[in-house]
Amino acid sequence: MEIDRERLRRLFPHLAEELENREGRVGITSIRSDADTGERASSDRFAGYTPDVIDFIRRCDNERQAMEIIEYLEARGEIDRGYAQRLRRQLREKGVRSFGPKKEEDYYLKRGSP
Repeated sequence: MEIDRERLRRLFPHLAEELENREGRVGITSIRSDADTGERASSDRFAGYTPDVIDFIRRCDNERQAMEIIEYLEARGEIDRGYAQRLRRQLREKGVRSFGPKKEEDYYLKRGSP
């Protein structure tokens, strides 16, 4: 479908402004026609990376959730008792965000490319 610039401006003034404005442009450096290849390439940054207790805590919304993570990983033997106690103390004294900002949904996919 073709549309001339003037009609585009009349029908979609904000879209036309965004298209004509040079600010906020993002360059495209490559195109992949195969989705699987693109997914593998975009997640190379975290290839072989195993999230630790802090990564899991940063996904929590509140202290109760974080405490459950600490207790679970301690019970499984993935963190030792001393480390778990230090994490609990930090959680009680400073709160869940003291471990870092909340990791959003699809954190590793969004930040996977270098």
